[in-house]
Amino acid sequence: MPLAACETAPVTGRSQIMLVSENEERQMGLQAYQQVLAKEPLSHDAQANALVEKVGKRIAAAAERPPAEMWRAPHYRWEFKTIDKNEPNAFCLPGGKVVVYTGLLPITRNEAGLAVVIGHEVAHALARHGAERMSDQMVASVGTAAAAAALATTVSGRNRTYLPAMMAAVGAGATVGFILPMSRAQESEADRIGLVLMAMAGYDPHEAIGLWERMRIANAGRKGQAEWLSTHPADTTRINNIRSWVNEAMKYYRPRD
Repeated sequence: MPLAACETAPVTGRSQIMLVSENEERQMGLQAYQQVLAKEPLSHDAQANALVEKVGKRIAAAAERPPAEMWRAPHYRWEFKTIDKNEPNAFCLPGGKVVVYTGLLPITRNEAGLAVVIGHEVAHALARHGAERMSDQMVASVGTAAAAAALATTVSGRNRTYLPAMMAAVGAGATVGFILPMSRAQESEADRIGLVLMAMAGYDPHEAIGLWERMRIANAGRKGQAEWLSTHPADTTRINNIRSWVNEAMKYYRPRD
């Protein structure tokens, strides 16, 4: 395996360096997902579960049919779980394991609002942001030569070493005691790709503006920032960027009944 593989992020075309293979990434995603489900209480609210499942499946279907070869279809084994916890949190693990906390639903308010969040999180997975952040951490912590040596270790060994970083990189850091924020570029990419995904799924991208306004208000009203909100800053710059990308996303919008 070469020291680094060059990849291109969907929609934006940004160049990425990856030291983690897709197979390793998916294995770590599955392990992280199993760890989350073993630790967190599942929701028994049939309405909430059905909403997350419905929106998730529509976003996933969009992810699997990329327009104009914007990205490679991931062929994930998608799953959608709702966690009964009053925390505004959500993430999509590599391999298509999507988790939404019930504390997020009062902020999303409706189906389209939830589509903004799930689209954003699925976008992180499509763009392999978790693997990219892990690659950055590997190089930053041990240097390029040592990172190359790490590539020679077994998959299972690397999974044990980097599983917490994978979980943190995709927003599940609270479950392992630390958080690994996405970069500004990755957050912007997830916003932009997420708009395209929700549009393809039949949700009006304009809904993203209201959702992130509500996120900003929710964040400002908290004494201590929730982990998810602290790594997903809904500030004026973000909202203005989303406004500038809505027309691009509207090209893929097909309303549904």
